[in-house]
Amino acid sequence: MEYKNTIYEKSEGIATITINRPKVFNAFNEETVSEVLDQLEDARKDESVRVIIITGAGDRSFSAGADINVMKGMNPLGARKLSIMGYKICTKIEKLEKPVIAAINGYALGGGLELAMACDLRIASEKVRMGQTEINIGFIPGWGGTQRLPRFVGKTMAKEMIYTGKMIDAKTAEQLGLLNKVVPPDQLMTAARELAAEIASKAPVAIRVSKSLIDSSLETNLEVGLAHEREGFAVVASTEDLQEGVSAFFEKRKPKFKGK
Repeated sequence: MEYKNTIYEKSEGIATITINRPKVFNAFNEETVSEVLDQLEDARKDESVRVIIITGAGDRSFSAGADINVMKGMNPLGARKLSIMGYKICTKIEKLEKPVIAAINGYALGGGLELAMACDLRIASEKVRMGQTEINIGFIPGWGGTQRLPRFVGKTMAKEMIYTGKMIDAKTAEQLGLLNKVVPPDQLMTAARELAAEIASKAPVAIRVSKSLIDSSLETNLEVGLAHEREGFAVVASTEDLQEGVSAFFEKRKPKFKGK
């Protein structure tokens, strides 16, 4: 597949997806969604890829969400189609068995914030501005904002952000738990790659099982979650990577995990 709106690179176990529409603040149209979905699927299938980074081209915007041009004259069927597009890409990220890091380099607004929230981890530039700004054009979040944002910042703050459409800065987003780390703009991709490389060096099966258990923990009660954890613990115990990790510990060397 030829990519017109994105850049896809793979190196040293890390796949990097760059939304490359800087003139429109890296907004998504249908073609861009299709490209990212294709890249996520490729990264899923490629056993050499252990971590994915998603970022935006340029230094102004991670993504401004759905391209506002597609909303002109939109009817309910068109709105539903647009919402399904967002559902597909965000769900694909959440269900991916490999960790996904959002390297947020500028504005993360509307669907851009929703995309970032679907990722496992978020590192941002100090100049980042984030918000569910749909209300400013008379719309509501359609890519998961009404559901994911309260899980991050609580119901009260989510209501304030969605009702007012105001943007928050990187420091505030970090304090609210939306961001894992804030760094100077020129250090963003270095910090994201360092984190990705650290995760890529760990046991892939253990990472995969951990991601599944953590994500499902919010959807079930504690007893059921603990039962799932026991089963996951047993599954990981059957891996070659566990034996390699234990051997490396006693031999005082770095383990070489193979994902088996």
